[in-house]
Amino acid sequence: MIARTSQYINGLQLKNRIVLPPMASGKAHNGEVTEELIQHYKKYTDSGVGLIIIEHSYINKEGRASEHMLNACPDNRENLRKLSEALNKEDVPVFMQLNHAGAMTNPELTGGRVLSPSGVAAKRDGAEQNPAVMTKEDIQELIQDYVEAALCVKEAGFDGIELHSAHGYLLNQFYSPLTNQRTDEYGGDLTNRLRIHVEMIRAVRKAVGEDYPLMVRLGGCDYTEGGSTIEDAVKAAQILEQEGVHAIDLSGGMVGWKNPGTNFPFGYFQDMSWQVREAVGIPVMLTGGITTLAQAETLLAERYCDLIGVGRALLENADWMKEQPQYNAA
Repeated sequence: MIARTSQYINGLQLKNRIVLPPMASGKAHNGEVTEELIQHYKKYTDSGVGLIIIEHSYINKEGRASEHMLNACPDNRENLRKLSEALNKEDVPVFMQLNHAGAMTNPELTGGRVLSPSGVAAKRDGAEQNPAVMTKEDIQELIQDYVEAALCVKEAGFDGIELHSAHGYLLNQFYSPLTNQRTDEYGGDLTNRLRIHVEMIRAVRKAVGEDYPLMVRLGGCDYTEGGSTIEDAVKAAQILEQEGVHAIDLSGGMVGWKNPGTNFPFGYFQDMSWQVREAVGIPVMLTGGITTLAQAETLLAERYCDLIGVGRALLENADWMKEQPQYNAA
């Protein structure tokens, strides 16, 4: 069974190909690591999964999306260490996802500016409707904050990081032509829309070292007229690989924008993941509607991806994997 075989992310061995993807738990009150949060993740260390990715965590206080978003800033290093130590298990690596909400920032929490690539408002209830356009100085400060957060996470004992460029948050806002209408070197064609990613990846890798596992969650296709395309996703993944990213975690759609969705009952973005996987030599992860190990096995066997993210099924039942008929099969 392919799902039970090992996979490597930059030399780090995963015991199998099933991943707990990053999902907001609502348990990090005021950004802190709470006992409730620790217990929430602790149950997954014995769930049978090969990798745990901790939910999106803000890299500076200006980028908070909600009251319960986890704090990955250096001032929270010791609290983060408590979480990593509680989850420390040799055969289950734990990564953390780093994020800035951009136009989806909640200004009532931050008390500061709401930043965006080009002033396009987030299309969600309660979102700030007049975000500021980021200056080049803002962009460089943001990159430095990502570097410091990445170092913080590494020093706190986590096994790797994932940069969040999906679901309508700031890096996704730069990637998508729906929200990036800049006319300088950070906007326009795909190379320019990915420039902030490239600069950030180079700076982060220099700080944490080339051996430290680095993933990117890429909202590769907006599935919306005028938005990013599967062709963009393929080219973006190739660029990210060239810059030293060790795995791509694919997602799609743009929060708040109309999109037709996909026609697949499970593995929602498999049309995109197959093409991306064919184009790169690093592991590709696919998440979305996967509720059985048999579905995961089909996607792996047919080469749609290398890793499978199982979200809601594991959220509802931490023992989901162990209860699958194929799990204990010879």
